[in-house]
Amino acid sequence: MRAPMSAGHPLSEVPRHGSALPLRVGTRGSPLALWQTRHFLAIISDLCPVLRAAQAFEEHVIATSGDRILDRRLADIGGKGLFAKEIHEALLDRRIDFAVHSLKDLETELPPGIVLACTLKREDARDAIVLGEGCGVPDAADPYACLPAGALVGTASVRRQSQILFARPDLRCGVIRGNVQTRLGRVRSGEFTASLLALAGLKRLGMAEQAAIVLDPEAMVPAAGQGIVGITVRESNEELCELLSAIEDREAAAVSRAERAFLAALDGSCRTPIGGHARLLPDGQLHLTGLVARPDGSFLLKRALTGLVKQARELGAELGRSLRADSPADLFA
Repeated sequence: MRAPMSAGHPLSEVPRHGSALPLRVGTRGSPLALWQTRHFLAIISDLCPVLRAAQAFEEHVIATSGDRILDRRLADIGGKGLFAKEIHEALLDRRIDFAVHSLKDLETELPPGIVLACTLKREDARDAIVLGEGCGVPDAADPYACLPAGALVGTASVRRQSQILFARPDLRCGVIRGNVQTRLGRVRSGEFTASLLALAGLKRLGMAEQAAIVLDPEAMVPAAGQGIVGITVRESNEELCELLSAIEDREAAAVSRAERAFLAALDGSCRTPIGGHARLLPDGQLHLTGLVARPDGSFLLKRALTGLVKQARELGAELGRSLRADSPADLFA
């Protein structure tokens, strides 16, 4: 645990201007979103006892379009930005001072006037398989072998769908949306044979034991930003930007820069399966794996690049351009 900030540090004092107390934090209302928000507030409070003593934070739960519409894929209703649209509006309208997001749900280009002020330490970025009745014994060496022929796998992610169908064309994928608890319940009820979820969410909710199989990120490439919590603020609020920069995790910042630059270079819609996962190697270099595919798994292209951390954005952009150049043109239409 970090020690409290010393006098003179930007977090050692209650904000003096531009951000009247209490500071209002916007969040979605799912159990996972609330966990992430409270985790973030705990970090700030630990670093700045003055803010904790002043009871300086106020949660504002904001219902987003992505939370309300659960019977269709995000790609069919406007994309992953629907998890942030109403929160962005609340920021710009000054109803909240900052907002907590799962970074993978944020658009690569934020609305004018809003910036990504910091990223928190990454939780495990890997995907996991949750198994229901009728599945075989999990085998890490062959993670999909436990799924019976023709099994119905629940996922709303075209990225996950494309990769599992590429490996097992006999499987079927059906749309499953809602919070983690809802998805687990639909597998337990037998509606789906299995489902794919982010291991980070399961861990944060104390449900890691639900993961029957954890997938290697080189085999099932995660979503860009998966497992990272990002905080947005108004660009004009320089004081909050300074405050939040003091708690940024440097490794999360580096890998997220590479992954988001990779996404931006591809410029694909939410109908385009895209995976991007960066990690720091023991020698200090940054390794980035990227993937593009067709939703039905009939095409999949995966490549990796390694380079200097300070060139994270350039590395992401280069890998994105490479995959785009060698993919069918209609993939990004």
